[in-house]
Amino acid sequence: MQWNLQSAEELAAALRAGDVTSVELTDGAIARIERDDKVINAVCVPDFDRARAAARGADEARARGEDRPLLGIPVTVKESYDVAGLPTTWGMPAHRDFVPAEDAVQVARLRAAGAVVLGKTNVPLGLQDLQSFNEIHGTTTNPWDRTRTPGGSSGGSAAALAAGFGALSIGSDIGGSLRTPAHFCGVYAHKPSLGLVANRGMVPPATPALPVDLDLAVVGPMARTARDLTLLLDVMAGPDPLTLGVAHDLRLPPARHRRLSDFRVLVLDEHPLLPTGSAVRDGVHRVADALADGGARVERHTALLPDLAEAATLYAQLLFSGTAARLPADTYEQMRTRAAGLGADDGSLGAARLRGMVFSHRDWIAANDRRELHRHGWRRLFAEFDAVVCPITPTPAFPHDHDPDLLARRIDIDGVAYPYLDQLVWAGLATMPGLPATAVPAGLSPAGLPVGVQLIGPMFEDRTPLRLAELLERRIGGFRPPRQVAPCRRLAPQACGSSSVQPLSTIFESS
Repeated sequence: MQWNLQSAEELAAALRAGDVTSVELTDGAIARIERDDKVINAVCVPDFDRARAAARGADEARARGEDRPLLGIPVTVKESYDVAGLPTTWGMPAHRDFVPAEDAVQVARLRAAGAVVLGKTNVPLGLQDLQSFNEIHGTTTNPWDRTRTPGGSSGGSAAALAAGFGALSIGSDIGGSLRTPAHFCGVYAHKPSLGLVANRGMVPPATPALPVDLDLAVVGPMARTARDLTLLLDVMAGPDPLTLGVAHDLRLPPARHRRLSDFRVLVLDEHPLLPTGSAVRDGVHRVADALADGGARVERHTALLPDLAEAATLYAQLLFSGTAARLPADTYEQMRTRAAGLGADDGSLGAARLRGMVFSHRDWIAANDRRELHRHGWRRLFAEFDAVVCPITPTPAFPHDHDPDLLARRIDIDGVAYPYLDQLVWAGLATMPGLPATAVPAGLSPAGLPVGVQLIGPMFEDRTPLRLAELLERRIGGFRPPRQVAPCRRLAPQACGSSSVQPLSTIFESS
């Protein structure tokens, strides 16, 4: 039987029934990686010897009568997580030799659940792109079309799942870094509620792995089915044992509903600051139609929706204020001069990003106060609705674009060019207030590329969008293996332009 594209749930059942061993699953996954990853380049740091040893240990544990949620199941881990004995570089050449001594808390939880870690998956430089390439590990391609990106920053994980390199993966998300790769590669991902999942050990190389409360970023699960997302989230969720875990136990509320006909859903397909491409809009409509056909209450307008333009502006300001917080003093002063030159009436997202980069603490507090008003607005909305369906980005996967100047890049939306970074508006809708969002496949574009949408749910009610994802999967289908495409050579960064990209903290210097 072909195991490589089976769900983790199916593999766990087969392992319990004795139909397959973890050694067989692991050897099969490794063989597939060695055969196919030469052109996809998703698994950038293999750990096959230790994976085989872990698989043998899992089989021995099962023979002793043990059973754990992920016992014997092959998985991958985003390169940005610390794994003891493996390099953690975030794609930064200066840190190519950094090797942490301890596992990140989520890697430790995977191992405690019995998972077999195959290796680490590729990322962009500093995790700061919607693509996944860097000078150390090269370019990851999309298994559906090797000329296109798998997304970023968890692009290697999404590509690995689509290609059958392990049943599960873990990634992170601040600008759609879980959801965008899932959308581009036709798989599932879940951005948890802010603070739900401990992040210690998912830090830049050589940075102390401390239990820090992050302002926007989260870590979360990726899979090929909705039920697998829940399986993996149950392993990952919970406070850090060094901080809140001392006093708190996690008890996530159940999904609001079990039946599709009981859900109340708001559908959005238009944003005031950026058009939605026709392929993505069609995907949103397919989901909306499936919800309505299943008896759900579907609405497209409500006065309860927080202002989308203000939400996008707040998100840009908060995101870039954090990104630029550690700028060198001279660079920061250059940014202040540029920001001071903006017109008072410039309400563009580019202006919001630049202003955010030079926020004072007073400015940040004012923006955070507005964020709290948005959070309260979402609470009011979710008293009337159970979930919001909307795009993740305005287009399917786009061609590799490695122009080192992110401000010079453009995203093509139905033949019209828009600033590259503006496509973050939909991801920011859930990120800015810290809401959970589940990325689900919604069919293919006319060009045969995957299209996904996100299901945004109420804060700390992660099981509600996850349950809706599961019900939708039954109606419209979910993951499908990529069609066979002609092999191509493995892409180095230079294949699509420059071999390096400026970090977001410096892109305004060359504009």
